[in-house]
Amino acid sequence: MQNKDAVIVGQGPAGVSASLYLQRAGFQTVLVGGGPGGLAKAERIDNYYGLPAISGAELHAAGVAQAKALGAELADDQVVGVEFDGTAFTLVGSRDRYTGRAILFATGAARVTPPIPGLRDLEGQGVSYCAVCDGFFYRGKEVAVLGNGDYALHEAGELLPLAARVTLLTDGKPAPENLPDNLFVDTRPIEKLEGSPLKAVHFKEGEALAVAGLFVALGVASAADLAKKIGIFTEGQYIKVNEKMETNFPGIYAAGDCVGGLLQVAKAVSDGAIAGTAMVQYLRKK
Repeated sequence: MQNKDAVIVGQGPAGVSASLYLQRAGFQTVLVGGGPGGLAKAERIDNYYGLPAISGAELHAAGVAQAKALGAELADDQVVGVEFDGTAFTLVGSRDRYTGRAILFATGAARVTPPIPGLRDLEGQGVSYCAVCDGFFYRGKEVAVLGNGDYALHEAGELLPLAARVTLLTDGKPAPENLPDNLFVDTRPIEKLEGSPLKAVHFKEGEALAVAGLFVALGVASAADLAKKIGIFTEGQYIKVNEKMETNFPGIYAAGDCVGGLLQVAKAVSDGAIAGTAMVQYLRKK
């Protein structure tokens, strides 16, 4: 367990920018994530004020070095859940848990949605992206989780105490290790979904699995996925914030691509600076 003043989900420009303001104000931060994210894909950035052409990887490394020099810590981990005990927030990672009095979501906005026929049409009619949010509605029913990583296993763990049966669907990918004893696994490629609301998942081999709900948990949890777990307002794949990057939940902020708008490094850095200064003010009042 790591206990800090502020926990930042994401190690890109928005998260690093926020950490600079928090650390300079005397608050300890940890940035949890797996690296620069989309910034690493930028081979050349030549429209950032005051800098000559630079690669995304180089820009990220320079920002991280700044944050570390001020005392910020980086944790290579994947956040799969969020908890709140009335006083502090805890981010549940695959490797550790991170507790803070304030948190910032500063991850990318992309949600992995496979091109399975019927999936988009059944969102809200048996297809869900949040086990904590919607698992209650499937008490005593048979459900499935689509995915094969840590996030999928976490979502399955949320459903196991509620559902009559939970099946992990990997859609042709290898099954993960260390599965719970009561979690079923089916690795067959998926052809389509049937019903409205959802009634079954059809496999390309011709057979079908009857389910009342399918929870999509591919890749890693997006910021919006995590936000929904504790009642933060979202709009589509984005988290709703005000001009201070505050969400509707006191102590929780969001910045960068996960709040929408211009998807540029300059905007992410600005968002992070606004969020960081707002978090400083919040923490000083606590």
